[in-house]
Order: sequence, then C-alpha cells, then structure tokens
Amino acid sequence: MPDAHDTTIGDHCRVAPDVKLGRGVRLFAFVNLYGCEIGEDTKIGTFVEVQKGVTIGRRCKISSHSFLCEGVTIEDDVFIGHNVTFINDRFPRATAEGALQTEDDWTCVPTVVKRGASIGSSVTVMCGVTIGERALVGAGSVVTRDVESDTVVAGNPARMMGRVPEENAGDRRKSE
Repeated sequence: MPDAHDTTIGDHCRVAPDVKLGRGVRLFAFVNLYGCEIGEDTKIGTFVEVQKGVTIGRRCKISSHSFLCEGVTIEDDVFIGHNVTFINDRFPRATAEGALQTEDDWTCVPTVVKRGASIGSSVTVMCGVTIGERALVGAGSVVTRDVESDTVVAGNPARMMGRVPEENAGDRRKSE
C-alpha cells in the first residue's frame, strides 16, 4: 500500500499492494489499481481501472470511466477524457481449443501515448499504436494507427484533420 505522501485516495478505491504511487497522486472514488505505476501529481477520476504493467507519467489527468489495460504507457502531461478505452489484444477470444483462454493463449500488444497528448471522451484506442506528443484525438474517435505529434485526428477510423494550433501547443513552446 502506498505511503501517505500527499496522496489522496477516495472512498471505495482498491489499490493493490504492488501499485507504485508518486507524490501528490489523487484517486477519486471507486478506482481499481493493480500492478501499475502512477506518476507524481496525477489525478485519476471515479470508476477508472488501471491494470498491471500500465505506466502513467507525471501530471496526467485520467477522467472517469476510463479503462487502461495491460501494455499501455502514458507519458507525462497527458489528458485522457471520460470513458476512454484501450485495447491490448488484436484477436480477442473467450476460448482456445474449447477451454477458457489463459494469459498463455494471447499476446499483449503495447500502446504508447506520448507527452502532452490529449484524448477526448469516448475514444477507443486499438493496440499497437503510438499517439504522438501534443496530439489531439477528437471525442468518439477510434484510433487504429499511429498519430503524429502535433496533429488533430477525429472519426472512425481516426483521420488527420489538421495541426494543433500554435496557441494550443502547451509545453512545445517551452521545450524548443
């Protein structure tokens, strides 16, 4: 269980003993965390599940009802909107050769969300993609391939709509 180093844990949260929480992490009610790592000053909203092997960077905001499955890496300063779902299996099946599947019966395909990216509400992110730095994914999109840094994508499947305007570049101006 994490130390009480400025971390706030809401009512009815389940935080497994193997979870690593950075300083200043805020967990709202009904969060389920196991086998993951959450960076400093990150906020995780109500009804979020973060599975084993997930890494979330510093100063991120993960909004309510989102699902981050094994194989997902979220870098620093990322915004995840409400009800965002990540997928980690290209060919999901309940059974293999007539029996329920086990971890040996499928391959976890990793996904990376780069620093400063923003993902709108109700987005589905298919496995094996990288969402670039400061990219913006429009609400309701289905991301099926890599998203370049500083681009805006939307739709099903998500397609490039333009570039992130300079005035919305966030930390880009500071790092150049």
